[in-house]
Amino acid sequence: MIVRQAMNRRLAAHLLAVKHAAAARRAAEAAARRAAEQARTAAEERRQAAAQGTAMSGTPQQIAMAMLASYGWSSSEFSCLNSLWEQESGWNPYASNPSSGAYGIPQALPGSKMASAGPDWQNDPATQIRWGLGYIKGTYGSPCAALSHESSVGWY
Repeated sequence: MIVRQAMNRRLAAHLLAVKHAAAARRAAEAAARRAAEQARTAAEERRQAAAQGTAMSGTPQQIAMAMLASYGWSSSEFSCLNSLWEQESGWNPYASNPSSGAYGIPQALPGSKMASAGPDWQNDPATQIRWGLGYIKGTYGSPCAALSHESSVGWY
């Protein structure tokens, strides 16, 4: 009887470990898919800008508004994005939180995460916005969903 209970406990522990490993694998795969999607979106935006012979310009808000459609969102999502990033950084590409290390318009934590959107992540609003929109799409689905999360828990 004692041996059977010990075997059952070991089996239960093994099954729990397998379950946790599978969850970790799924999370890693989802993160890889998000990163790949961000890279594809960034490459497409760079390709379109190159084809037009122009770089993205204007205020950060104008750049963001111009990018919304490439993430599958209508212009109605801009009001939520504006509220979110006005609160986070005031749309300042150099905004830095000294206590957390969050940086830029979307307040990426750490800021160096934005390097996946371009090497000029430290000072180019378009690169920061591209990364931020990709993060929002991959994590929340839309700017309004991200703002809702921010409003309920105090961060996004």
